[in-house]
Amino acid sequence: MLFLSLRPRFPPNSDSYSHIHIFSSLLPRSDNGHNHQPPSQVPIKAPTPPWMKGPLLLQPNELVDLSKPKSKKFKLERQELSDKDLMGKEARGKKAMKKIVKKVEKLRSSHNSAEALIGSPNVESLGGVLESLKENEEVRRTKARMPWENDAKFVYEKIKRKKAVTSAELALDKVLLHRLRIEAASMRTWIKVKKAGVTQDVVDQIKSIWRRRELAMVKFDIPLCKNMSRAREIVETKTGGLVVLSKKDFLVVYRGCNHQLTTKGYPSLRKNHSEMSGAESVTNGNICSVNSNRSLSEMLNFNAEDKDSVSTSVQKMNFQTANGSLYERETDRLLDDLGPRFIDWWRPKPFPVDADLLPEDVPGFQTPLRLCPPHSGAKLSDYELTYFRKLAHPLPTHFVLGRNKGLKGLAAAILKLWEKSLIAKIAIKYGIPNTNNEMMANELKRLTGGVLLLRNKFYIILYRGNDFLPKRVAALVENRESELKSCQFHEEVARMKALEAFSPIDEVQQDTSTSGTLTEFKKIQTKFEDTKNRNKELNIQLEAEICRLEKELKEKKYKALVLNKKIEKSGKELSKLNAAWTPSEQDTDLEIMTDEERECFRKIGLKMHSCLLLGRRGIFDGVLEGLHQHWKHREVVKVITMQKLFSQVINTAKLLETESGGILVSIDKLKQGHAIIIYRGKNYSRPSVKLAKNLLTKREALRRSLEMQRNGSFKFFARQKEQTISELELKLADLHQRKEIVMRESENQYMHVHEI
Repeated sequence: MLFLSLRPRFPPNSDSYSHIHIFSSLLPRSDNGHNHQPPSQVPIKAPTPPWMKGPLLLQPNELVDLSKPKSKKFKLERQELSDKDLMGKEARGKKAMKKIVKKVEKLRSSHNSAEALIGSPNVESLGGVLESLKENEEVRRTKARMPWENDAKFVYEKIKRKKAVTSAELALDKVLLHRLRIEAASMRTWIKVKKAGVTQDVVDQIKSIWRRRELAMVKFDIPLCKNMSRAREIVETKTGGLVVLSKKDFLVVYRGCNHQLTTKGYPSLRKNHSEMSGAESVTNGNICSVNSNRSLSEMLNFNAEDKDSVSTSVQKMNFQTANGSLYERETDRLLDDLGPRFIDWWRPKPFPVDADLLPEDVPGFQTPLRLCPPHSGAKLSDYELTYFRKLAHPLPTHFVLGRNKGLKGLAAAILKLWEKSLIAKIAIKYGIPNTNNEMMANELKRLTGGVLLLRNKFYIILYRGNDFLPKRVAALVENRESELKSCQFHEEVARMKALEAFSPIDEVQQDTSTSGTLTEFKKIQTKFEDTKNRNKELNIQLEAEICRLEKELKEKKYKALVLNKKIEKSGKELSKLNAAWTPSEQDTDLEIMTDEERECFRKIGLKMHSCLLLGRRGIFDGVLEGLHQHWKHREVVKVITMQKLFSQVINTAKLLETESGGILVSIDKLKQGHAIIIYRGKNYSRPSVKLAKNLLTKREALRRSLEMQRNGSFKFFARQKEQTISELELKLADLHQRKEIVMRESENQYMHVHEI
């Protein structure tokens, strides 16, 4: 007899997931049919399912004790076996590898078993397994590598910006600096620096606070609040103090350990700057020369209270070119000898020239001579203007300006700058009232003769122009013209002497011809220049007006063309809708109505409260349905239309009479509009078909009404455009005629001058 065991077994070295154990009771027995088994191997009868007929005998070690919970080892063992059976090999996932690595790290970290671990073969084999796995992974990656992949890896390390060391950190002790910063953090009163910058009033307020306390807080407005490092330098330079704390747009200034409390006033910095300028105006259009070393040495003669601050500013100004970047050194070389620098500059270095400290009037200054090279013009194209604007963007600021007039000193400096640079970049000062950049630009353009590239409330950029001549070249051209005039004068003197020598003494000298002489040339030049200038101004005005009218005429013609296309499109749509509507023919056999009946029906219709309103859709199938619905209960119907023209009202009334088959009684004018009264007739019978197939539907009637309105408006505006175009053409023809007359007069004057 056979017995099946359905309980799975997990032997340690088996490859299957579960086993079915078969027991036989009919096996041959040894010892003459007697089977002696030990008591531990006696099979036990287990419970059987209902479909099994025989008993189930199991060994004691094959029984499962359900009272005991399953252990974790059993779960792990079962999971490992299931992975092995499914995949056919031992699976090593990420979690398993992480556990292995953690265990190895724990073994290595233990100091007590370090020697045993080194000599242990298990650890060596584990490390070898990890290395082999790593090599296999690298081989797999190299095989699947794309052709553009490379082993080299570029790592960009972020370079941390080093914090700039302030002068307070260098000069003060750490304990003192820490104490001052703690006190500065609790300050709640400050001095406000406005747009004008750190003026002498601000410096005086800071020093007055220093008489009571050793710290003063300053709050900055634009533009210095955008560059607080530059604001710190300006404050330290002008006050002689040390900035111990900087937070947002606030600075806390320490007066210093050697600060002397005095009650005397401080000289104004404006006066110092004016003394520092030391301008020497030179005649014949030369620029004023400024000796910066001498002006800075004169600053050392100030009061003893400002000695520290002045020495600090002198040191910074003198060693700026030596310690600055290449950009700063080149800019300083460019701006040398142009004038005193603007120390309150709110942007990074180098410092521009303070144009307000340049002289307002330069004796002997004249607008420079300009002459275009051959085969070129002074006017710039749009491309050149864009190019020069882009070129001026990264350039440093050359001058800072805060006044509207008296700019001859600045103009002379710009002319000297143009010998080294094509463009002059001028910034406008903040916080100065009544500044007008338009007046500044026009004055500079008049004095220098340059081309204005850009003008706004921040900058004025001037280009020297294609006809600009450097100083030496202009001097050579002037010398050449003076030599030519002197030669012409000598020729004229020699001609007069020759005439006197060959003429008899007794004869009276007659008037000689001046043809081919210098006198004739000068006369022609003076007369022709006057006429040419007058005609040129008039021609410019006429040409500008002609260009404006031609441009306007072109726009009007284009708009008229667009309107005509829209009219054609609207007409096609309207024709389609009209084709879908076919009015019925009028019946020739009409009922006869007497005047008494007509008047009676008219009074009845006017007294009726119920009526039928005609809207913008006009007459469509729904209107006829409304008529027949009214005639169902009464003989007369009153139709009110809002049309204003009486001819349109008559056409509507005739169309209603024709389509409905009724009799038109009367048309009366009411406050609401016009009332059309229609009688249904004596032989009236309701139609079997309600809808009129020859008329439009409600939706189509609305589309037709909209298209009619659109078409009418298009035609109205097209008529206006045509009238405007005709007027512009007449004006343009008149201007062309005037231009021809002016040109003919100028030619006649030119010929007359040559005849003379």
